[in-house]
Amino acid sequence: MTMLDIKPIKAFTDNYLWLFNQENATSAAIVDPGDAGPVLQYLEANKLQLEAILLTHHHPDHIGGVSDLLEQYDVPVYGPESKAIPQVSHTLQEGDTLQVCGAPFRVLEIPGHTLDHIAYYAEAPSLGQAPVLFCGDTLFAGGCGRVFEGTMAMMYESLQKLATLSPQTEVFCAHEYTMANLAFAESVTPEDPLVQARIVREQSRRDQDIPTVPTTIAEELQSNPFLRCEQKDFQAALHLQEKSPQEIFAHLRTGKDNF
Repeated sequence: MTMLDIKPIKAFTDNYLWLFNQENATSAAIVDPGDAGPVLQYLEANKLQLEAILLTHHHPDHIGGVSDLLEQYDVPVYGPESKAIPQVSHTLQEGDTLQVCGAPFRVLEIPGHTLDHIAYYAEAPSLGQAPVLFCGDTLFAGGCGRVFEGTMAMMYESLQKLATLSPQTEVFCAHEYTMANLAFAESVTPEDPLVQARIVREQSRRDQDIPTVPTTIAEELQSNPFLRCEQKDFQAALHLQEKSPQEIFAHLRTGKDNF
């Protein structure tokens, strides 16, 4: 089996629309196409046909290009059941599986950012390749999404679900928010050497206009404050040992909202 090739297509000011296919294939799938224009340009420039559209949630910057793409390509649209996404032809829920571009994906329900939010997880996208996670706006490099429709408890449980995935999992989130997220992480634990080292490393990438994603679950468990709420040393650094992990998460998320 050939490797799954995943490319970021930049859109708006900081969105990544993830296009993927098997190496040397003539068709590809797109994740969360908020804007059809750059997707159509990429497909034409690389002589690719669109095979499928995968959606994680209903926000306009993730679904805004779907109708225009469907005018050009008659393809399945996978996504959560949501009145806000009438273009979905294949509704998905927790535990569903699908085969796209030769890769087997399992669906994870991860509500919090929105109530309908799902993720796509390929534990073995190809022989010898690290697991792949398309997680929309739930888990970011160094941070997590805002809680718009769900509750803090929902978001915490969704992040815990993602935290249990293989540490080698490559995390393809939908925004270039890493430096802002790490600035908050530094404010929370200013003496943390892993956070400091990551800031230097990621800033070097941004200076060269290189995406800071994908990240990995292992990386996030080390330096993303929202995945560290159950770690005793992190609780001690925050002087919040008397709080539950869920309370610590809510404290952090509220702090980030006002950062």
